[in-house]
Amino acid sequence: MSGLFTLGIGAIFKVEKMNLIKILAVFVSLIGVSLVSYSDHLSGGDDIIDKDPLLADQGHYLSSIPAPLIGDFLALLGAIFYGCYTTLLKLRIGSEDRIDMSLFFGFVGAFNVLLLWPMIPILNYIGLETFQLPMNATLWVIILLNAFIGTFLSDYLWLLSMLMTSPLVVTLGISLTIPLALIGDIVFKGFMPGVKYTIGALLVVAGFLAVNTDAMQEAKEKTQDELLRVSEEV
Repeated sequence: MSGLFTLGIGAIFKVEKMNLIKILAVFVSLIGVSLVSYSDHLSGGDDIIDKDPLLADQGHYLSSIPAPLIGDFLALLGAIFYGCYTTLLKLRIGSEDRIDMSLFFGFVGAFNVLLLWPMIPILNYIGLETFQLPMNATLWVIILLNAFIGTFLSDYLWLLSMLMTSPLVVTLGISLTIPLALIGDIVFKGFMPGVKYTIGALLVVAGFLAVNTDAMQEAKEKTQDELLRVSEEV
């Protein structure tokens, strides 16, 4: 859903040019993700709220809401916020030449420390989230690697690629983790995917290639228009 909201919000603020190819690419990618999710039986799990004693104690109203419904709502809300976030970055920054990456991520880290970290002891005190340091060196290594590769490096490359291309291209590009994870499972775990999973992964790749091709065409046309304008001025 992030691609759909990124395209819609981007078109409203003139960051994205909405056309048939982009719309089809978004829906093809969305169908692919849905097929992968369905093949993994993500929507057929047990009610998490009923199984979690902490959530079950929050009251009859909360516990009576199906967990998939809450998850769908939170996913939808996250997709909307993501679309607003990427569009705002592209709108305010525009090009990668106008931003100091070190300063930007320095502020991100500072805001996390000042606004989010103080919540950890509070959540631990009221029992919603237990705070506990890693028990051994292996966990420390995993956490540090995840922080560097899965958070810092991926966010850095994501921001850089978004400024160099467009929010929609990067959003659909994130979905490529699905076919890449599939390849990793096949190579390292000997996993044999089903038909739905394979088709879904291929649709995700097709959606990304379609929107990327369209973005390259737009960039080519923009360059030609700029050259034509310069030649006319001369």
